[in-house]
Amino acid sequence: MNKRTSLLLSAISIVPLTAQAQDFLKTIVVTASRAKSTQEDSAYTSTYLDNEFLTENLRRNLPEALTYTPGVLSQKTTYGHGSPFIRGQTGRANLLMYDGIRLNNSVWRTGPVQYWNTIDSYGIDHMELIKSQGSVPFGSDAIGGTLNAFGKDSGFREEAEGAFFSHGSSYYEYRSNGDGSNIGRVEGSIGQGGRWGLHAGITMKEFGDIESPAIGTMQNTGYDESAWDIRFEAALDPSTTLTAALMQVQQDDIWRWHRTILNPGWKKGDNVASAGSWLANVFDQDRLLGYVRVASEDPREGALISRWSATLSYQDNTDLEFQDRRSNTSQSFNSSRFGQWQEANVQTYGVDLEFESPMGPGKWIYGLDYYQDEVNSIASRNRGTGVTFTPSARPVADDSSYSLFGLHGQYHWQAKEDLRIESGVRYTYAEADIGKRWDNNAGEDLSSNQDWDNAVFSLRAIQDLPKDWALYGGISQAFRAPNLADLSGVTTSRSGVETGGSVDVNPENFITYEVGLRQSGKNTNFQAAFFYTDIDGIITDVPVSNGSTTTQAANGRDGYIYGFEVEGAWQITEQWLLSGFVGWQEGETRTAAFIDGPTVEEPYSRALPLTASMALRWTHPSARYWIEARVLAAEEADRLSAADMGDTQRIPTNGTPSYVVPMVYAGWKATEHLECNLGLENISHVDFRHHGSGNNEPGFQATLGIRTFW
Repeated sequence: MNKRTSLLLSAISIVPLTAQAQDFLKTIVVTASRAKSTQEDSAYTSTYLDNEFLTENLRRNLPEALTYTPGVLSQKTTYGHGSPFIRGQTGRANLLMYDGIRLNNSVWRTGPVQYWNTIDSYGIDHMELIKSQGSVPFGSDAIGGTLNAFGKDSGFREEAEGAFFSHGSSYYEYRSNGDGSNIGRVEGSIGQGGRWGLHAGITMKEFGDIESPAIGTMQNTGYDESAWDIRFEAALDPSTTLTAALMQVQQDDIWRWHRTILNPGWKKGDNVASAGSWLANVFDQDRLLGYVRVASEDPREGALISRWSATLSYQDNTDLEFQDRRSNTSQSFNSSRFGQWQEANVQTYGVDLEFESPMGPGKWIYGLDYYQDEVNSIASRNRGTGVTFTPSARPVADDSSYSLFGLHGQYHWQAKEDLRIESGVRYTYAEADIGKRWDNNAGEDLSSNQDWDNAVFSLRAIQDLPKDWALYGGISQAFRAPNLADLSGVTTSRSGVETGGSVDVNPENFITYEVGLRQSGKNTNFQAAFFYTDIDGIITDVPVSNGSTTTQAANGRDGYIYGFEVEGAWQITEQWLLSGFVGWQEGETRTAAFIDGPTVEEPYSRALPLTASMALRWTHPSARYWIEARVLAAEEADRLSAADMGDTQRIPTNGTPSYVVPMVYAGWKATEHLECNLGLENISHVDFRHHGSGNNEPGFQATLGIRTFW
């Protein structure tokens, strides 16, 4: 770490900071742990990001929205595939939800996945991230964190009773870097106050290729995306609401740039990332989600059930990957002639029932959920002589199904006026019905059935202290049941390593211990948290033999990870606000050197290096315009596992270099019907990438967003 970075991080780390400055004095209600509570009364560490934050900070997608969140590493496999590491966990070890509906499915493979980009951030009202709460509320996969993204609605219950209303907005955003990017959204709502409402929106995105200071234009890092959402709500009675919603996101021609010959490699000092070797590696994604929900609250004291909801959901997800592994630059890329295609389609049916009942000095929150995946999978190759189907290359077993059933209960006990205790338990049953899994030894498709059950517990508490302080923490168990990718997956990970599934894997188990200190005052807000996660039996890619480059899924890794997060804000005067955060993680693992081989102790892969941000914001007394200067900095990430050191196209030798990146954001509410936001990012044109990412971040970029209202 150079002297400049060291001094900056030292200065930042002693200042109380926060990630969402504009909302730090606002009372926020969070529901991601299934219980409604204010953020300051929660026994968890949480982050709340609303649409105003996303707009003012010009976040272009959901993973990027977490860049200024302590404890989160904003890894990007490519410009259109982001998989944040939350307290050291990524991909299927974090749970992604939309309006309370589970989006993780049984084809999510190990490591970073691309699916966090299949929620349109421009159609989100707000997001709630709760870290390390364990699997009691939502089941398998809720290990590092649970993110619940809430779509926009009409707000019909806030309109004048019985009055017809209509309102809407249009938004345009331009990003200057590289070939330039254009984003547009139109949305609107109509309805009758207190009775019904309809909201609809459509978003179009045309991202251009990124330009980095060292590499120049990174060809084929741009891509196109389209999205739409519609939601109808009706009041069945004053306290009961019927909701029917549908949304779709489509992404076309997303290149994993780091694997291809378009990647010339990257060097910064003694840190060297290798060049790509394939002609092409291209992804398309399509997510369709619909649901119907009835939710009600009974405000009467002594009601048997004070709150309940019932949800039926349906999802249709299709992933298509094309690989042309030739490396001869004299040959041209033509996806219709040569290469390999892998396609998986997953249709998911879901049921969620949730209830809340007062009992004694507290309340019970309980219910059940069930999700069933129906999976079809194909693969084909063309070596120049025509297309042939190759069952051995299917991304997961074809004609398969996977089900998750859970029963859960939590008791929130007001033990004393200033002490609240939460305890909970969940039982889960998981079953995989593998229809067609190619077996190389048998030379044919085989079928099998696997099932597991699991019980997890949690115990958490929050103790109020004098002068608006509170101490919180607890112990939470988590687990992840093996999915179809673990059992039958055929994928390419990291810098081109072949990975195969195994029907012999077992569930992963975790225990997280957390303690935090929080203050919510009139002009200050502060939160500090420390966590330690014990890990048992992670399913990971293990070489099939000593020295082999082919890997197989196995419960081959144990270990631990720990870290701290500090965030806060200080309203210096009515116009001036100082805010930001600092976070850091470290851990160790014991990983099998090869199947049935000895274990090797090594650093935890992609733990968050010391990372911090500071922002100083000035707002005009009229609140019509504001300006904010921010700096984001990270220490060099040089504690590497063997897998990290082998992932040379993404992680340079000696680790990912440190960086200090300054930026400025500003906003102007020109009229009641027009507002503008401007971002000047990476002002000093720093050459950098987030640890574990497959491409560098843009150099200097000016972003302009214009919104009109009617």
